[in-house]
Amino acid sequence: MAEEIIIEKDLSLEEKYLSLSRQVKALLKKDDKLISNLSNFVAALKQTFEKISWAGFYFAEGDNLYLGPFQGKVACTNIQFGKGVCGTAAKERKTIIVDDVNKFPEHIFCDADSRSEIVVPLFKKNDIYGVLDLDSTSFSAFNETDKKYLEEMCIFISEKIL
Repeated sequence: MAEEIIIEKDLSLEEKYLSLSRQVKALLKKDDKLISNLSNFVAALKQTFEKISWAGFYFAEGDNLYLGPFQGKVACTNIQFGKGVCGTAAKERKTIIVDDVNKFPEHIFCDADSRSEIVVPLFKKNDIYGVLDLDSTSFSAFNETDKKYLEEMCIFISEKIL
């Protein structure tokens, strides 16, 4: 069976998230392999939002994050907790939106074209499991609407898929 995500391009940001969220909940299945579910999830995000230049997961192990399923250019494979946007979001256990990555202390430049970023922590039974990282080549690409729906979808993944 072919899987497909269909999002109308002329919808508002919130309408796109509502449509994507419904479809992701139908697409991701607990009995599928985790890597398959998360790969499809980042593909769906990148397919839905033209502003996303890179979408992927980093998984926590010890005090480091290791690259997981992603869509985009090659990426950093190991990020220390507290370093860069991903490591800071993991350490602080909260979503971080960065309008201009050049102004973020100790930003890790995996992609020189990246201008803004949002990182959402992913939890398993209240422990940090990893982070969802989205980059854009545009400044100020992410906002509170992105944060709200990305956090909701990460909660779904945490509770129903992990």
